Amino acid sequence: MVSTVDLNTVAGLSEQEAHGLPSATAIARLKDEGYNELPSSRSRSILSFAWETVQDPIFLLLVGGGVIYWILGDRQEALILLGFVFFITGISLYQEGKTEHALEALRDLSSPRALVIRDGERKRIAGREVVRGDILVLSNTYLVLTKMVWG
Repeated sequence: MVSTVDLNTVAGLSEQEAHGLPSATAIARLKDEGYNELPSSRSRSILSFAWETVQDPIFLLLVGGGVIYWILGDRQEALILLGFVFFITGISLYQEGKTEHALEALRDLSSPRALVIRDGERKRIAGREVVRGDILVLSNTYLVLTKMVWG
């Protein structure tokens, strides 16, 4: 048997507090206190991808082969080899950039959601947008993400 309890009485909330935070207050707190998340690693730049590629032993071997062809006087072979090496390197850099964007989009899609009461209505928001003072609506299947302040 399920019993219902007036949660305002249990939590000791006034009628105004029971309507949750006003959206303007939540936005202001989000700006002041930041998102409810752990600091994430910085996304890598195209220069860091390029530096990793240049340090790759296979890349160095192929460039060395192209230089040896050039020194031995076979300029056509050298240009063909170096041209393909840099073409494939460009494709790799492009793919790395696309992969980085796809991973960022997946992180956003997989972020937990929270059900809060704001402006007297239940709203489902990203877990990272929960701010101090939000009233969370929980069930037994929810993961609770919070900022904790001790002391």
